[in-house]
Amino acid sequence: MTAEIISGNEIAQQLRSQLFTEIKSLAEKDIVPGLAVILVGNNPASRTYVKNKQKACEKLGIDSRLIVMEKSATEAELLQVIEKLNADPAIDGILVQLPLPSHIDETNVIEAISPSKDVDGFHPINIGRMMTGQDCFLPCTPFGIIKMLESIHYSLSGKHVVVVGRSNIVGKPMGQLCLSRDATVTYCHSKTPNLKEFTKQGDVVISAVGKTGLITRDHIKDGAVVIDVAMNRDENGKLCGDVVFEEVKEKASYITPVPGGVGPMTITMLLYNTVQSAKAKI
Repeated sequence: MTAEIISGNEIAQQLRSQLFTEIKSLAEKDIVPGLAVILVGNNPASRTYVKNKQKACEKLGIDSRLIVMEKSATEAELLQVIEKLNADPAIDGILVQLPLPSHIDETNVIEAISPSKDVDGFHPINIGRMMTGQDCFLPCTPFGIIKMLESIHYSLSGKHVVVVGRSNIVGKPMGQLCLSRDATVTYCHSKTPNLKEFTKQGDVVISAVGKTGLITRDHIKDGAVVIDVAMNRDENGKLCGDVVFEEVKEKASYITPVPGGVGPMTITMLLYNTVQSAKAKI
């Protein structure tokens, strides 16, 4: 068995084509979706992410506003910027690029963003709505993974999903989105003894740890769907995930590559959430 590749690049392109049509329709009503991105400091990786987001916005016709603040900016100054954006009718989505400098409390910043403009899906109100099955902005990476599974017509109902990682951004909401689709969910993390014992039970294994070579062929059962969320660098500086791709693809039924897998979907779902926010003006 050789796994079929789930191409995030291809799925993202299809979704962006649909968004482009929606944005053109909004333009006829004099509505232009607006996304504000706040970058604090000069983290090279963060700058790259922000640049990619801006390019994607430009291609689709989303008005992208970049606000760059010095690393020395205070938490109060950042909260003041967010307050102004919350009140700006031209802005439909607000994203604060993480991580933030250590002197700024990440929780306070996330909670300062209006839930109606929280297109990252991180605000406690949106997380609570997600948990209780209400309409809300869903966290972009888990939402993108759900779209990837839908693209291969994979039903999670009755399946056992093993999520490796428990971050607030990916692991925890990922499990909840699977649970809401009638999957049985197991969470594994750094304190889980004998990881293989759990992952080998998974019909779907989703790894979001950030540890190169974590998931080998011995970690999965025949025919499992394997989703690799991580973006790591190997000893040669090559981009890779948690999954030993060449090994696991010979045992899985479907697998996502790194790069070109989950990554493009994350930005696409951010754009999707921004457009949905703009549509609420109609």
